[in-house]
Amino acid sequence: MTRTMHKANPTIVLFPEASFGAALNCVGIAQALRARGARPVFICHAGFSGVFADYGFQEYQLPTKDPLSASERQSYWQAFVRRHLPHFRLSPADQLETYVAPTWEAIVDTAVSAEAPLRQLLAQLKPDAVVLDNVIMFPAIAASGYPWVRVVSCAETELPDARVPPYLSGLAADDAGRAAFEAHYLAAVAPAHERFNRLRADAGLPPLPKGSFLEVSPDLNLLLTPSIVRRERAAPLDPARFIYLEGCVRSEGPFEVPVFPRNGGPLVYLSFGSLGAMDVGLIERMLTVFDRLPARFLVNVGGLRDAYRAVPDNVHLDAWFPQPSVVGKSDLFIHHGGNNSFCEALRFGVPSLIMPYCWDGHDNAQRAEETGVGRHLSRDGWTEEVLERTILGLLADDAMRARLAENAADMASRPGTEMAAEAILSLLRT
Repeated sequence: MTRTMHKANPTIVLFPEASFGAALNCVGIAQALRARGARPVFICHAGFSGVFADYGFQEYQLPTKDPLSASERQSYWQAFVRRHLPHFRLSPADQLETYVAPTWEAIVDTAVSAEAPLRQLLAQLKPDAVVLDNVIMFPAIAASGYPWVRVVSCAETELPDARVPPYLSGLAADDAGRAAFEAHYLAAVAPAHERFNRLRADAGLPPLPKGSFLEVSPDLNLLLTPSIVRRERAAPLDPARFIYLEGCVRSEGPFEVPVFPRNGGPLVYLSFGSLGAMDVGLIERMLTVFDRLPARFLVNVGGLRDAYRAVPDNVHLDAWFPQPSVVGKSDLFIHHGGNNSFCEALRFGVPSLIMPYCWDGHDNAQRAEETGVGRHLSRDGWTEEVLERTILGLLADDAMRARLAENAADMASRPGTEMAAEAILSLLRT
């Protein structure tokens, strides 16, 4: 049967969570949609205005009752992160009460406050489809009647299975501590989950099972997990509704590697994301090790450049880098295990040194070790000698680099952004 579009220029609403990982992942999908004649527009949370406009997309900010100015909101966020820095050094199980449960409470708060304005925006935009890249369902979307797409831009562990480790646990699939972690998790998040189910009931939606904050889409679900780190499942996902992407790496402008006073040697890129950049003490410890290594280091320090006084001459600090372009020129990527960073390293055939601090970073760090695409170090338990040995070992691992190069070529031949755009637009065909 011939398949035809309902509209020549369908409107696709993309609604990522208030994090740069999800936001920039959706940018990559939107770029591919736009290239195919669709009209992608973004709904964004307060504080993310301008992020999508910088890539040429129309934005609609969710109205907020937040009385804080942009600078006050930034100060609040920095205080929040500093308060949680000690928790980022705890084990995944010990983070459940200290960080995970409070974070779920904050996420539910966001869903509650977004419900009414989101309903109004969807009624105004009348989209042909909604792309939700989040860890929680917004009832306004599920109740809207529009086709919606779930993007699983966290680790694959977000979709449970008997052969997949518990989400956020950092465990191996067969770890004996699995049942204990799952019970601990359900108890820790129970208050937030009960409140969320009350929000769903108010919208006429059925409750979700304990511990679950987002159902699978009846229309389409996209997972970013590349083949090289994909997991075997006891219950395989239906390929008609679940599509694995080979990552989802956006296009960025070119990047010229700066000239270092101490030039030469392999190039190492360090970025711990917007949260991790707040951990100045950790990065300062790492700079001490970098100073004695025969390599060049690009280090993303967010807005805290002035916090660093003595910077080695083989290190270049900056507040922002066009990350995909930088990773493509790097020999090693040191990161926090965010799924975007992990996928970008795989896309460009670059080994990962993952030093996770929270959420699915623990799961990706474990998976990097299991599949031989990188190494895992805790953020607090290393010595200078261990960090030096790990970095030099990764830079010298030719076998790992060869496997990664082969995988990178495969990912390049099947761009996740293109696969995502085709799958989304197929929802609008008859």
